[in-house]
Amino acid sequence: MRRPDGGIPLEAGQAAVADQGLKAMIPVGRPFLDYVLSGLADAGIAEVCLVIGPEHGSIREYYGGAARPSRLSVRFAVQERPLGTADAVLAAEAFAAGESVLVLNADNLYPTAALRDLASLRPGGPASHAAGLIGFRQASLLAGGNIPPKRIQAFALIAASTDGALLRIVEKPSDEVSRSFGTDPLVSMNAWLLPPAIYPACRAVTPSPRGELELQDAVRYAMERLGERFQVIESDQPVLDLSSREDIPAVTGRLAAVEVRL
Repeated sequence: MRRPDGGIPLEAGQAAVADQGLKAMIPVGRPFLDYVLSGLADAGIAEVCLVIGPEHGSIREYYGGAARPSRLSVRFAVQERPLGTADAVLAAEAFAAGESVLVLNADNLYPTAALRDLASLRPGGPASHAAGLIGFRQASLLAGGNIPPKRIQAFALIAASTDGALLRIVEKPSDEVSRSFGTDPLVSMNAWLLPPAIYPACRAVTPSPRGELELQDAVRYAMERLGERFQVIESDQPVLDLSSREDIPAVTGRLAAVEVRL
């Protein structure tokens, strides 16, 4: 049995869930996604759409059965093939119904206050729908969360104007590019408020060098070609990240005293 950092054995149930590619359902006291959904309800969100693969029927069964939430309604959209984050957003287009929607990673637990601020954004300028993202200060992610310095390099750095408008976003920047963002840059952890214009933008982008349709590329397209303005909500609070098995012990410890109310 594999042993994550700290010498704590990875429980068989956790390993089985991780092997199925269901990181958000890894039990860390209870399934991690329970904490994510509880946090969304705390932020005032009433409707949620989970984008799942066709092989992930167990998630539908879980939230449609004994764990059916009472504080929010849960719907599902199926991404037929794992073609990237922009493709995942397209899978839930019908759920959005022409409105702006929050889009989040299911394996990150975001601060409730930042989610509430993001959800309450109003349209800016000539836009008819609000758009934005949370920019987390790198120092806060490193000091208060469970994200090691090397992992920061795997995320996107963002730059904003003096009035908070997103100017640029660079995913997995080189060391040289990273330095151009300053000593304590804003980091995108994929917490977005996306406007309806994101869907034609997602259809317009081409695969990245990784062979995926990237949401960041669609956002750039929406800004540069469609005139969308994305407001950056700055946060100095940490994020819990369940990107790998090695995160399980730390995340489990952090969530031990957290109450889940679905």
